[in-house]
Amino acid sequence: MQSFDSLLREAEIAHGHLCAGQILGVRLAMLGCERLGIEDPKGVDRKRLVTFIEIDRCATDAIAVVTGCRLGKRAIKFRDWGKMAATFVDLNSPLTPQDDTPVFKAVRIAALESSKQRARELFPHIENKNQQQMLAYRELPNVDLFHEEWVAVPIHPREMPGYKSARITCAQCGEGINYDREHLLGGRTLCQGCAFPEARYYRPFTEREFGTNSEAGAETSPQPACEHC
Repeated sequence: MQSFDSLLREAEIAHGHLCAGQILGVRLAMLGCERLGIEDPKGVDRKRLVTFIEIDRCATDAIAVVTGCRLGKRAIKFRDWGKMAATFVDLNSPLTPQDDTPVFKAVRIAALESSKQRARELFPHIENKNQQQMLAYRELPNVDLFHEEWVAVPIHPREMPGYKSARITCAQCGEGINYDREHLLGGRTLCQGCAFPEARYYRPFTEREFGTNSEAGAETSPQPACEHC
């Protein structure tokens, strides 16, 4: 495992600035790897780890830097629970399957709310909360920063890194669908957006909205960097 300072520098570069969340995220991820006995998560152990992250904040970037897990590699799973917590799953430690779904040993680590008070107690003379926490989170022992819990995590084969599936075309919009996300409704194979339009995270423009915004959109749309982009 790289040193804390080395990983923190990488996290700062990846995130764009250094903050208390970066320090907490680096320490949280290093602890998770340590508990699983993973010494080289970005090298020889790179296919051993899947990480579930419960918040989309600063610490998330730091956790990705330490573990080498990436959303594009299907090794990061995001669960929007709004908690400063992550679960580190060891794919080399299978447990009893749950029906047709493999289950793996994992450790879930959550930041303690009390760590903020501990930071205030350690550095009462520092008024800036972020600076106060940045110093404290470097020094506090793990027991003052985190709650740890051993857990079992089911991961269906289609959610695993490296899973391959047939590419299906939606009968309504014509877009391709990967990883068995299609739905069969009324004898038609549909994507999630067409099968359940009320659940989309977006809403298509109405004709009136399109007419009102099309000119402004053309003016503000980003231009390609070169003719090949």
